[in-house]
Amino acid sequence: DVGANRGLDGHVKHLTADDLAHLGRHRTSAVLEAQETQRQADLRGMGIEKVDIDLAPAREEALRQPWWLDWTAGLFPVIAVVFILRSFLFEPFKIPSGSMIPTLLVGDLILVNKFHYGLRLPVINLKITDGNPVQRGDVMVFRYPPKPSLDYIKRVVGVPGDEVAYLNKQLTINGQSVPKSALPDFFEEDSLRYIKQFQETFPTGSHPEQPGPTKAVRLLNDAERPAFIPGADDFAFKDQCRYTVEGVTCKVPPGHFFMMGDNRDNSLDSRYWGFVPERNIVGKAFFVWMNFGNLKRIGSFD
Repeated sequence: DVGANRGLDGHVKHLTADDLAHLGRHRTSAVLEAQETQRQADLRGMGIEKVDIDLAPAREEALRQPWWLDWTAGLFPVIAVVFILRSFLFEPFKIPSGSMIPTLLVGDLILVNKFHYGLRLPVINLKITDGNPVQRGDVMVFRYPPKPSLDYIKRVVGVPGDEVAYLNKQLTINGQSVPKSALPDFFEEDSLRYIKQFQETFPTGSHPEQPGPTKAVRLLNDAERPAFIPGADDFAFKDQCRYTVEGVTCKVPPGHFFMMGDNRDNSLDSRYWGFVPERNIVGKAFFVWMNFGNLKRIGSFD
């Protein structure tokens, strides 16, 4: 019989508490139920039909899970949902520097759409679906080419095949100067000074022969900074760039993008470390969901 051992003399020997301690909860319940059935049969054989106790409480106690196991089981679905959201759909980032001022400020907490340019499998970074093409003017989060463990955020200025020039603080794309108009000076709270602010009528599009509609982009130019790009790194395809005292001109290679910060004279970007390969793309930034120092910052910026 399950749950009972018969001795050499043929009588039923019930399992002790020490024996039960080594059994699983469900097996323990089965053992207790078998023992109860056998006990009731033995009692009926002795002429006893009713007893004051039974093993139901013990059976319930044996089946009861520890509190921490119930809590952990309830947490797993939440962890799974967060993992899926962060890996494939949306991921939050915090802006640590001022390279994208005035569009994004230090301390902005932003959301990044990770499926906008196509879904990628985490870890192996394999693209499994096609998404929207990268367009000039997109604010993009990407893995920093010299150190891919770091995430950077800049604006896409050049797509594959574009010739991008930034000379004497004037942006030119494929031979066409990007129109720029003056705005009221921007007050930078960290340095307590005013910086020249402009609005560029930025050409969107994803191909050199496709200018696309325009987008108004605010940017800063520091009059105290020279146009010359000092200390540019030695990067892949550097031979496709020309550096002069006036600035830099680059031909964007296939499968790569030219990135610049909106705070033009205070941004470490493609002018210094080169192009961003397509495989380094993380996603498109589109929304400020919190800034604890300025709640008015909450909203879309794209």
